[in-house]
Amino acid sequence: MVAADRLTHRYGERVALDTVTFAVPEGELFGVLGPNGGGKSTLFKILSTLMAPASGDARIGGFSLARQSREIRRLLGVVFQSQSLDRKLTVEENLRAQGHLFALSGRTLSGRIADALVALGLDDRRRDPVGTLSGGLQRRVEIAKALLHRPAVLLLDEPSTGLDPGARRDLWQYLGQLRAAFRLTILLTTHTLDEAERCDRLLLLHQGRIAAAGAPAELKARVGGEVVLLRAAHADQLAVEISERFSVQPRLSGGVLRVEVPDGQGFLAGVLAAFPGRIDGLEMHRPTLEDVFLDLTGATLDS
Repeated sequence: MVAADRLTHRYGERVALDTVTFAVPEGELFGVLGPNGGGKSTLFKILSTLMAPASGDARIGGFSLARQSREIRRLLGVVFQSQSLDRKLTVEENLRAQGHLFALSGRTLSGRIADALVALGLDDRRRDPVGTLSGGLQRRVEIAKALLHRPAVLLLDEPSTGLDPGARRDLWQYLGQLRAAFRLTILLTTHTLDEAERCDRLLLLHQGRIAAAGAPAELKARVGGEVVLLRAAHADQLAVEISERFSVQPRLSGGVLRVEVPDGQGFLAGVLAAFPGRIDGLEMHRPTLEDVFLDLTGATLDS
C-alpha cells in the first residue's frame, strides 16, 4: 500500500533523509520511531505530499508520489501534530466544513459524519464547540475529519503528543477499532516507546538513515538477554575495569553504565563482589526499544 524507494532530502548541507526505503502492506499499523530531528517530520511531509524529495520516490496505492500526487491525496487521511480545528465551531460543523473540501454534501456527507462520530465515540459531543473539548477529544475530532472521504491510508504525526495517559489509552483503543471498521493502513511517526510497542512493525530512523526495521519483538530480540544499568562515582574508570574482568563492553551514557549480558543476576552478583562499595545504584530489565535504539545508534530517543 505504501512503498518508499530511496527517499532522500536535504536542508542545505544537512541530510534529513538518506536513501530511505521501506514497504507497508495493506492493513498494517506501521510506526516510524526516532528522536526529534531524526528525519521523521521530513518523511511525514513527503508522504503527505506537502514536500517533494530531493531524489527517490514513493508509491501509495500504486500511484507515484513524483508524478501522481493528486491521486495520492485522495487516498490519504492526514492528522498533523499541530491542530487544524476551528475552536469556535462545533464538532459537527468542523466535520461538515472538511467534507465540503472533498466535494461531499447532502445525505452522503451527513452519513459519513455520523459514521465517523460513532466510530470515534464523539456522537454525544457533536454540537459542542471544539474549544470546550479536552485535548484527547480534540485529537479524535482531527482523526474523524481525516476519515470523512474514506481514505485507504491514515498518516498520523506523533498522535498522542500532549495527551494524558487516559486520553492516550482511549485514542489507541479507537485506532484499533478504526483499522477493522475502515480497513485502514496506518502509518505514524513517534518518539515514545508505548506508541511504538503497539505497531505491527517499526522503522527506526536516526539522522535520516534507517537503523533497523521489524516487529517490536524481533527488534528487542536483537539485544537479547538482560540489560544492567550501574551508577557509580567514577563510572568511566569502572567501565574499563568491568570490561577487563568480565569480558563485556559497557556503554557509558549520562554517568550510567549500560551492559548487555545473558544472565543479569549472575553478572550483578559478580560485579558487587568484585567492586564492593563502588556501585551507587543498579537496575536490571529485559531489553526495550530504547535499548535497541541505543545499541544500534549510540543515541537515546530523547537526544
